[in-house]
Amino acid sequence: MLKNYETVFIMTPVLSDEQMKEAVGKFQKLLKEKGAEIVHEDHWGLRKFAYPIQKKTSGFYHLIEFKAEGKVINDLEVAFKRDERILRFLTVALDKHAVAYNEKKRVNKAAAVAAEPVTEA
Repeated sequence: MLKNYETVFIMTPVLSDEQMKEAVGKFQKLLKEKGAEIVHEDHWGLRKFAYPIQKKTSGFYHLIEFKAEGKVINDLEVAFKRDERILRFLTVALDKHAVAYNEKKRVNKAAAVAAEPVTEA
């Protein structure tokens, strides 16, 4: 049975836009190859750290919400550990309340974007 998971990973800030997209694509591909269904993705961009990680003070954050079998998580985390572009990662299983919260958050965000007035240049 597929469970809901959410993984957030931090990539080193020295990556170019192209390298960052390639790193994210690598993990998306791994998930899809293992039979996971990607529900939602969010690129949070460059964020400053509260404390240095591997002598870096900022990093690119990326979130992937997906449905998968439990054995996929081990493969994903091994891939994170082997990739030197990844500074930190965290994968959590989502219960039904967290899934409902995430869906509600996405609907509200979409409604807010749709309600914004269109400005013409």
